[in-house]
This record gives sequence, C-alpha cells and structure tokens, in this order.
Amino acid sequence: MTNLSRAVVLLFLFLPVLPIQAASPLDIMINEISWMGEEKNGNDEWLELYNSTNLPISLDGWSLKAADGTPEIKLSGEISANGFYLLERTDDDSVPGIPADQIYKGALENNGENLELYDDKGNLVDFLDCSSKWSAGDNITKQTMERIDSKNWQNSKNAGGTPKAKNGIINTAESGSQSSSTPTQEKSKSLAYPSGIVINEILPSPEGKDSEEEWLEIFNQNDLETSLADWKISDITGVVKTYTFPEETKIPAKEFLVLTRPVSKITLNNEGDGLKLIRPDGKTVDSVEYVKAPKGQSFNRTAEGWVWSDILTPGSLNEDSETEPGVGTIKTDETNPEFQVKEGLAAVSQSFEKSQRQKIPNSFPPYLIAASLAVFSGAVIFSLKRLISSKN
Repeated sequence: MTNLSRAVVLLFLFLPVLPIQAASPLDIMINEISWMGEEKNGNDEWLELYNSTNLPISLDGWSLKAADGTPEIKLSGEISANGFYLLERTDDDSVPGIPADQIYKGALENNGENLELYDDKGNLVDFLDCSSKWSAGDNITKQTMERIDSKNWQNSKNAGGTPKAKNGIINTAESGSQSSSTPTQEKSKSLAYPSGIVINEILPSPEGKDSEEEWLEIFNQNDLETSLADWKISDITGVVKTYTFPEETKIPAKEFLVLTRPVSKITLNNEGDGLKLIRPDGKTVDSVEYVKAPKGQSFNRTAEGWVWSDILTPGSLNEDSETEPGVGTIKTDETNPEFQVKEGLAAVSQSFEKSQRQKIPNSFPPYLIAASLAVFSGAVIFSLKRLISSKN
C-alpha cells in the first residue's frame, strides 16, 4: 500500500460521522400569503416560506397543500439560510420584478383555507387553520397576511406585502383601531390544530365491571407534541356524555393517551355506540361507530379498517387476533384529504416511535464541525510524517 493510500484510509478512519441537517417544526414556516391577489389582478396570488435556521435546507420532496386539495404543491429546490422561498400562482407575473422560486396552479379560497406543510418524510412541519376565515389580509386594500409569530398574523403595512423580504413591523399608533379593536377570540382563530389526532382503540365490554374497566385510547400520528386543551370527546348513543380535556393535557409525538370510564364518565354501550373527537373550534375531526361489542375484546383501528381483537393494547401498538373484522365505520373529516390518507396509520408499526428513544440533535454548529475536521486532519498528517520518516 502506498503512502498516499495509507493517508486516504487514515483520513476516513479519523473523520467524525456527522448527522445530516433535517428540518424541525417551524424551521421552515409559512410566512406570508397573498390570498387576495394583487391590485391589478386578483388572480395573482402568491405564498412565501421562510427558513429560520442558519443552514440552507433542500425542499425536494416537500409539499404544501390545502385541506380541500387545491392547491397541492410539490416543492423542489433549496431555501437559503434565513432566506425566503416565493411561490407564485400560474406564472411569474404575480409579483412583478421578483422572480418566483416555484410556479404552482390552484386558487386559494377568499373565505379561508387550511394549509399544511410537510417535509420529504411526510412529517407535518407547519400548519395553518383558517378554514372559516383568513387570520389577516384585506381583499379591498390588497394588504397581505403576514406572520408575526408561531400563532399570530397581521395585515401587511402596505398593499402587496413584502414578498421575499422581512415582514413589516406595524407601529401600534399607526395601526390604531386595527390593533386596539382586535379581540382575543380573533387571535384564537389562527391557532394550529394539526390533523392526525385520532381515536385508536376502545374497550366497551371488558371482562370486569363496565363502570370501572371501560377505556378509550387517542393516538397522535404527528412528529409534534400536541396540546389537547379544550378538545372534547363524546359518545353518540343513549345518555351522551362529553369529556373536555383539561388545559394542561398534552399528547407527545407518536404516543398514546388512555382515558378510563371513571375519568371520562363516558359510557360505551355494549349493544352499539360510537365516539366523536372534537376540536376546540367545534369541528369533529374523527369518529367511530360499532354495532355490538364482544365481551373482553377491544375495537382497534388498523390499516384495513376497524377490527375486534382479544389482545388489549392500551397505550401501545394495536395487535390483531384471529377474530373477524368488526361491523363498524371510520368517520373522519371528509373535507380533509390528510385524514383519509392517515386513518389507518395508527396500526402500522413502522410509523411508531417509543417515547423512551433518545433524541439526537439535527445538526452540529458549523464551527464545531470545522474545528473537529482541523484537529483530526492535523493528527493524520502528523502520523503520516512520522511513518514516512521511519521508512526513510
């Protein structure tokens, strides 16, 4: 082996293994929306993403979509560190003088949309719930909808907004009645309620006492911890009971939450019943119904549909026994395609991650990487010089 070959081998042996940069929630965010179009043409809509990190991030395989399916944009290219990514509708004339990073098709509804941003692994990175009304922006003045922070939005200071530039800062005195008259409930409309919170397993007819041993299970399919504050779950038959989740209730990413009957006060009737999961805004996001509950079996969500199983798995992966499929239905928010896609995921073992798993950081700071490389390279070169000297 030549000295050069030894150098190459040693260099690779000493090089540290560095993690690949991956996006965390809100590393990339929906930052500004011109849902009303421009002054010259209301069809000249555009959207803007922002990279809040100090590293460029590839958007290949990412997607930005509305809950009703239009628009549904497959992203590509790269968003620079602390930079912007501009999407213009139909052509590159939506924002005169500023080139688009991507052209898309499909109009935004003027009365509001749900928008979801997914990375190349299908993880929900950002979510905007404006299904009943846009949180900001003006169709008359053509002021755009600008993001203030993770939960709040404002009208842009000027018509046309700030495409591919920092959002404007509106002075309270200048904004006048707009700021002072905005009630707290208006701000609450911009709160994010991510999809992927589902009813996963229920036990209506336990071997023991129904009043003590009935339970239901919720699963969070997302890679984000989700607050269930003020969410509700209720049954649908007989004496209907509704349980409201306390303010402090949170469900970790890819984890379960089990409610027993003594806690929820919900009675699951053995001869047939169902459950509805309801967001704080009153929207039912998931539901399930069954006809008759076999003794000692739970009703499980699986990739093929709901089935009865004598293997009870509260707080863990669902397991199918050899029992026949149950007579039941999965009902989700039909206006949200993501629910239709995700409704079977809770039983797919590949999509689960245990909470005990240790997490590692997405990336090391660049200066640490450079310093590590310098130290290891110096050590290798020093070793090679000694090796060559000894040979001579």
